[in-house]
Amino acid sequence: MAVKTFSFAVETKGFTDIIDITPRVSQIVSESGIMEGSALVFVPGSTAGITTIEYEPGLLKDYPEFFERIIPSNKRYSHDDTWHDGNGFSHVRAALQGASFTVPFSAGKLLLGTWQQIILVDFDNRGRSRRVIVQINGE
Repeated sequence: MAVKTFSFAVETKGFTDIIDITPRVSQIVSESGIMEGSALVFVPGSTAGITTIEYEPGLLKDYPEFFERIIPSNKRYSHDDTWHDGNGFSHVRAALQGASFTVPFSAGKLLLGTWQQIILVDFDNRGRSRRVIVQINGE
């Protein structure tokens, strides 16, 4: 079994910014030379996450609104008392979201559903340059 690790940068706006990274992940899988296996997509850091949704205008509104309802940005968080950076909500959101997503591929192509895209969600209270790691396992 071969393992190859790649990375790429994504510029974000923060505040539950949602970015479709499917084309980049797909390109990495295609160019990896590995035909069959799985791709682990991971974002380092504690204020961002990776998942999959249908990347369409309604969900691009619904998803941030969902997080604002369950983990409000205007609530007091003990993290903010410790670090005074005002991003306690982003840490809690990212922990709930998760930092990685694994997708199988075959014939060098991701096996995603028709309306399924891989997204990076930046929950921090400012824009950032995020690094996304894609680790390919397979043959």
